[in-house]
Amino acid sequence: MFAGIFSFDVKFTYMNNQPKVAVVGGGSWGTALVKMLSENLDTVGWYIRNDSIIRHLQQEGNNPQYISSAQFEVSKLDLSSNLDTVISNYDILIFAIPSAFLEAELQKASVPLATKVVFSAIKGIVPETGLIVGEHFHERYQVPFESIGVITGPCHAEEVALERLSYLTIACADTAKAELVANQLKSHYIRTKISDDIIGTEYAAMLKNIYAIAAGIAHGLGYGDNFQSVLMSNAIREMKRFIACVHKMKRNINNSAYLGDLLVTGYSIFSRNRMFGNMIGKGYTVKSAMMEMNMVAEGYYAAKSAHDLMERLEKKSKTPIIDAVHSILYKGKNPKKIFTKLTERLD
Repeated sequence: MFAGIFSFDVKFTYMNNQPKVAVVGGGSWGTALVKMLSENLDTVGWYIRNDSIIRHLQQEGNNPQYISSAQFEVSKLDLSSNLDTVISNYDILIFAIPSAFLEAELQKASVPLATKVVFSAIKGIVPETGLIVGEHFHERYQVPFESIGVITGPCHAEEVALERLSYLTIACADTAKAELVANQLKSHYIRTKISDDIIGTEYAAMLKNIYAIAAGIAHGLGYGDNFQSVLMSNAIREMKRFIACVHKMKRNINNSAYLGDLLVTGYSIFSRNRMFGNMIGKGYTVKSAMMEMNMVAEGYYAAKSAHDLMERLEKKSKTPIIDAVHSILYKGKNPKKIFTKLTERLD
C-alpha cells in the first residue's frame, strides 16, 4: 500500500488569512461538504460539471438535484465547470465524486495534482485500478502519501442539510493537514476528530456500503430487527478481519469512523445502499433497482472490488457477508437461498 513515496513541497496560499479549499463534485455529499466549509470560509471553490446546476445555484442559492433544502450564500461560492481552473486556484481539494466515475472526471484535467493536498470523501474503490481512492491518487497522479487524506464517519448529507449533530473523522498521515481540514469543517452541528489510519478508515468506508446492501436485502426478504442486529455484529467483525489483512496496525474498530459509519449506513432511511439492497430483497433485478434509484449505490462496485481483492491476497480472511452480496449482485444467485445459507454461518 502506497509503495512508492513521492516528495513535493506543498505550499499553502491564503485568501483573507484562510486556506484555499475546493470541493470537486456536485452530488449530495459534495453539496453537504460545501455547506460545512461555508460555515467557516469566506470563499469555497466548487467544481460541478453541469452548467445548468451552476446557473441555478447562482440564481436560487441551492442545488436543485441534491439536498435542495441546503441554502447557500452565493457570494461565498466560487463555482466552475472547468476542473483545471479549480485545481489551479485551490491548494486543498476535497473529492466527492462516486468512485465509479472518478477517473473519467480526472481525465478531463491537464493540471498536475502532485503539489496539491487531496482529501477523499469518496467511499469506494476505483474500478479502473482496483485501488482505494487514496492509493489511486498516489500511484496514478503522484500525490505524496503525506498529502492524501480521508473524510469519513457516520454523517449523512441529508442530516447535514438539516444541521443535525454529526461526527466526522479526518485521517491523514500528516496530522497537521488533518487538523487544518478538520478546523474548516467543524461547526455547531459538525464535530471532528483526526486519525492517522488513512488506509483503515478508507477501507471501512468502502466495506460498510456492502454491509448496508446486505442489511437492505435482509429487510426486503422479511428478516426482522433481531436478525439485523446479528448481521451488523458479524459485519463489524468481518470488517476488522478484512482491514487487518490489508493493512495491519493498531486501531479501535469500535470508533465512529468504523462501527459508527457501519451502523448509520446499515440502519438509516437515508442510506442509498440499504435502499438498493432492500429493492433486491423485494425481487428487483440489479439493473431495475439501479434505474429506479437514479443514484449510485457505491456498495455495488465495492462488493466486486472487495471480493476480488480478498481472492488476490495470500493471507485470506473469512468474508461470508461480502461473499453473499457478491454472489447475489454479480452471479445472479437467488437472494432468499443465499441468505438462508448465510444465516447458518453467522453467530
